[in-house]
Amino acid sequence: MERIQAALKKARETRSGQQQHENKPVPVSPVENRDTREDRESEALVLSSDMALADREEAWKSIPAFTPSEKVLDRNRLIAHRASAASVPYDVMRTKLLHKMRKNKWTRVAITSPSARAGKTMTCLNLAFSLSRQSDVFSMLLELDMRRPAMARSIGLKDDCQFSRALSGDASPEKHMRRYGRNLILGANQTPARNPAELLQGARAAHVIDELEAQYRPDIIILDTPPMFAGDDTMAFLDQVDCALLIAEAEKTTIEEVDKCEQELASRTNVLGVILNKCRYLDRHEEYGKEYGY
Repeated sequence: MERIQAALKKARETRSGQQQHENKPVPVSPVENRDTREDRESEALVLSSDMALADREEAWKSIPAFTPSEKVLDRNRLIAHRASAASVPYDVMRTKLLHKMRKNKWTRVAITSPSARAGKTMTCLNLAFSLSRQSDVFSMLLELDMRRPAMARSIGLKDDCQFSRALSGDASPEKHMRRYGRNLILGANQTPARNPAELLQGARAAHVIDELEAQYRPDIIILDTPPMFAGDDTMAFLDQVDCALLIAEAEKTTIEEVDKCEQELASRTNVLGVILNKCRYLDRHEEYGKEYGY
């Protein structure tokens, strides 16, 4: 009898131990918990990204604001600061440029032309204004054509801005830049710089632009570079950019000039294409904006 009772007691203890073991929470393996972990990592990335964006906005607010007169902009054919039928070509250029640069993870685009007066600076400004209308895109436009600067005059900027002084290291870049709206920074020059070729080719200028990119984290930096036939400034600087656009003037720039410049650009960087400027004759499909609610 005692042996039976002892056996029953042992059996009850065994069952009790098994039940306690079965009632303990079973740890979830890393594989089973992958979705939860990925959710946490995703939330952390979003939070980090939001904080980074907030920090960027604060940095951009430190740049003095500038609001140009619409009369001045209109007089100088700067029309992409507002959506209209006239801004459509620049908006299309903006969309294509952003797509290409995001796809390749590029930031810097140089805009040049074979010779002067092709409308290079006007194209740079209109493209920058078009980009500024996309609230999630932060852009910089830096004037590196320091032989014949035209940006400040074109937008009516009369402040003591001389971005070449920042490139030479003689002054803080923030003192010679202005902010349009919340997401466009302009670095312009009031007067020609001394020794522009040496300044642009120097290590200091490249370092300044590197620092600006690191501090302000723009999505795109447009660099208004000198005409290619004006000297070797642009060719020497192309190592500092991701890609380039060539501006040709209708009825003046020759096919031979475009071909030569395109080949030289392609030998140093990625060529996004050629923009034909000052074209007086448009195909019918290029005028669709006039009939599309503008």
